[in-house]
Amino acid sequence: MGAWELALVGVVMLLGLGGVLVPGVPGSWLVWAGALWWALQDPHGLAWAVLVGATLVLLVSLVVRWQLPPRRLRESGATHRLAAYAGAGALLGFCLVPVVGAAPGFVGGMYLAERLRLGGHGQAATSVRAALRAGGWNVFVELYACLLIVGAWVTAVVLRG
Repeated sequence: MGAWELALVGVVMLLGLGGVLVPGVPGSWLVWAGALWWALQDPHGLAWAVLVGATLVLLVSLVVRWQLPPRRLRESGATHRLAAYAGAGALLGFCLVPVVGAAPGFVGGMYLAERLRLGGHGQAATSVRAALRAGGWNVFVELYACLLIVGAWVTAVVLRG
C-alpha cells in the first residue's frame, strides 16, 4: 500500500474520530471502515489482526454503550465547543499518556470548555457532571474505542514500515 493510500485511510479514520463527536454521524463505523480498507488493500497477518481487534473493540463498546444512559447532551446544555474541547482533550491525553490518558483528557477538555464559558470553578464542575450524566460517558466510550483502533492501526503501519 502506497503512502497516498495510507494517507487516505488516515483521513477516513480522522473523519471517523471527529464524527463520534457529531450526533448522527457514524464515526465508529468510519474508523472501522478505514481499518477494513487497509486490511483488504494490504493483506498480511498484522493487518488482519488489527481488523479483528477493531471489530471486537467496536462490539464491546456497543455492549458497554447499551448499558449507559442514552445521549441527551443537548438537553443538558452541551455545546459544539464542549464536544470539540472534550475530543481534543481525549486525543491529547491518549497521545501524551498512551491508552489511559484519554479519560482525564476528555473530562479535562470538557472542564476547560465550561470554565471558559461560565467563568467559575463550581459552575464549570457542575456543568461537566451534568453533561457526563446526560450521555457524556456514552460519547467517551465510543471515542475511546475509536482511539484504540486508530492507535493500533498507526502502530501496525509503523511496525510494517
